[in-house]
Amino acid sequence: MTAPLHGTPEPPRHRLHAGPGTGSGEGGDDVLIDTLRARAWDPGLRFDTADVPRSWVEERYGREHLEHMRDQGRIRSCSSAGTIELEARSEEVTAYFAEAPRGPMFPPVTPQDVEAAEGLIGRPLPELLRRVYTEVGNGGFGPDAGLASLTGVQRAPGHLADWPCAVRRHERDRAAGLPASWLYLTSGGCTMEWHLSLLALDNPVLLYDADGWSPSEDEDPHDGLRYATASLRQWLWTWATGGRVWAEPLGLVSRG
Repeated sequence: MTAPLHGTPEPPRHRLHAGPGTGSGEGGDDVLIDTLRARAWDPGLRFDTADVPRSWVEERYGREHLEHMRDQGRIRSCSSAGTIELEARSEEVTAYFAEAPRGPMFPPVTPQDVEAAEGLIGRPLPELLRRVYTEVGNGGFGPDAGLASLTGVQRAPGHLADWPCAVRRHERDRAAGLPASWLYLTSGGCTMEWHLSLLALDNPVLLYDADGWSPSEDEDPHDGLRYATASLRQWLWTWATGGRVWAEPLGLVSRG
């Protein structure tokens, strides 16, 4: 079933939890862009986790330290390449990447690139998102799997597949029945995805379960929505300052 285009704030049929505050924050969006750039351009911080060679940890901290990390559950995963996955802000990640060159994984795009993408999407992007892509990077950083690129084919170092492209995903999502006003941002793991509402006030970020609705049961994609932030700005501030975008959906933060 193809969902109709919605000119009203999404989601129209569900009461979702939205985080507090939709203002630009202290110092405005210039400060947010600077904060995003500082984190996105640090190879140890550009995602929620980072890979560090196990041999380097053993050499620097000792085998007992490594075993203690394992006992504490601090090692998220191990790879056949000899690396261990750790929280981005851990002591070991900070030390390992201390002298690494800073810079974006994918260079920022031009305003003309954004305009071309908007033509394909059929809607203008929020000014804040335009600034993210033109001043911080063409995706390749951020919560969960990291923001999708806006334009072109990108491939991260060491990856075998192309980086997701928001424009291509938008075309695929429309064909699957998602509203044209939803723009894919990044994967949330399993069947969960983060989308941006291009029409709703303050552009909330929507947490959507691709398996959370069934056309055969007279449902549409709005039935797959699980959570909405107050705004894109809040979602980006949360991540830029070291917070977890999943904290509120999971009920892990107090609302005072």
